[in-house]
Amino acid sequence: MYTIIGSPRSRAMRVYWAMEEMGLKYDMNPVAPRAPEVLAYTSSGKVPCLLVDGDIITDSVAIIQFLADRHGQLSAPAGTIARATQDSVTQFTCDEIDGPLWTAAKHSFVLPKNLRLPAAKDAAKFEFARAMQSLETRLGDKQFITGDKITVPDIILGHCGLWAGVADFDVPKGRLTAYFARLAARPAFVKIRRMGDALPSVLPKEP
Repeated sequence: MYTIIGSPRSRAMRVYWAMEEMGLKYDMNPVAPRAPEVLAYTSSGKVPCLLVDGDIITDSVAIIQFLADRHGQLSAPAGTIARATQDSVTQFTCDEIDGPLWTAAKHSFVLPKNLRLPAAKDAAKFEFARAMQSLETRLGDKQFITGDKITVPDIILGHCGLWAGVADFDVPKGRLTAYFARLAARPAFVKIRRMGDALPSVLPKEP
């Protein structure tokens, strides 16, 4: 049994979604970032955390890749060209898509007001738009980002697509909107989205 610490209304959604896709059992502790339960395991206070076999794993990407490798799902085997391609897309997603979304979030409500820069959000949207062009090329006519089966980077991208909609970041219409719609229509995604909608917001109070 796994225990996921973190609300589905945070990056922890990725872990819950991956768990559901793989049919794994888990306990959930849907707390907000920097809750005492989180700080007991990581000084950063960030979620998600995964408790497994008496150990703790942090960072959503590390967690879902660990689970994918452990259970032989959502991932190409290590040491293959397919896995290198998958890891390349994962890194691209974290740097070029998740990164601008997080920058915008920090300058919208995370940082103290005196440190927020409106221009940073504009720059983040510019970077995001450029990343969408690259993503569209990488996707091509494929069903999922690495082929005909959902893999780890699709989980991350699907969450980023949801985040982009909430943050009012534009996704080009056409293949990309259809791709994100396919991910959002998956039963596991729908289940976790509804679970998150039933929980309180995890947005921090104004500093």
